[in-house]
Amino acid sequence: MSRDRRAALSLVLVMGVFWGLNWPAVKFTLSEIPPWTLRALGFGIGAIFLAMLARRARQSLTPARSERARLIVAGLLSVFGFNVLSAFGQLLTATTKAAIIAFTMPMWAAVFSVLFLAESLNGARVGSLVLGMLGLLVLVHEDVAGFLYAPLGPLFMLGAAVSWAAGTVVLKSREWSLAPIARAAWLVGCSAPPAVVIALIVDRPWTLDLPTAPVLLTLAYHIVFPMVICHAAWVSLVGRLPASTAAIGTLLIPVVGVFSAGLLLGDALTWQVLTALALVLLSIALTFAWSAERSAAPDIVD
Repeated sequence: MSRDRRAALSLVLVMGVFWGLNWPAVKFTLSEIPPWTLRALGFGIGAIFLAMLARRARQSLTPARSERARLIVAGLLSVFGFNVLSAFGQLLTATTKAAIIAFTMPMWAAVFSVLFLAESLNGARVGSLVLGMLGLLVLVHEDVAGFLYAPLGPLFMLGAAVSWAAGTVVLKSREWSLAPIARAAWLVGCSAPPAVVIALIVDRPWTLDLPTAPVLLTLAYHIVFPMVICHAAWVSLVGRLPASTAAIGTLLIPVVGVFSAGLLLGDALTWQVLTALALVLLSIALTFAWSAERSAAPDIVD
């Protein structure tokens, strides 16, 4: 393996760890910062840093006029929709379950690709869909009464996964004039204005208490690593790495998320949670196995 390839693989693995640790980090931050304020800060500051990185890399931040509307739609689905829905989902359900449900995204992306990109529905995709649905059923089976009494948490997370998948399909639907980091800046940046406006109306941040030092440090981690570095690294690497290699980072995210939530937040790692995690990982693996054969890596933005 060449030095460049080893470096690229190392970055993908780092993304898997940073995005995985982001699940308990967000849960902890939400204990003192409301969801809309958290997302307004993350999107706003993250977009500024991504734009600075793009300019430093001499990447134009001006997309072609014909692709601006689609770029905004992709950002609102894959960044705004996913992050906002997952924040509310984490308030209402255990982080272990939230991370597993979120990473049913590839199976929904496979379904949308068949419906809207005219891609074939083969055995791998059917198998991926079946395994992902079995994973969800195992999670529901763990606490049927609880799900029926309070279904909003899992439903928010399912909506987040579907939104992320829809955004991925929009990103896959054309070639883009923007370089990767500039594209990431747009995806995060177009999510900032609605989040800021809603946060000002709903949360009224000026009335909130100043978060404690541990929460502020965790917020800084969330912005610098998952929101900026991971987005920039992912969109930079995914276009030139085989899907099977890029998938390593994606496969790591729910694993790190589930086990770190167990260790840091005390979430129970029941047999149902671990079984659901295994089923969803198999679903992701089947999705990426098909992608590797076609040499078409998806643009995934968390």
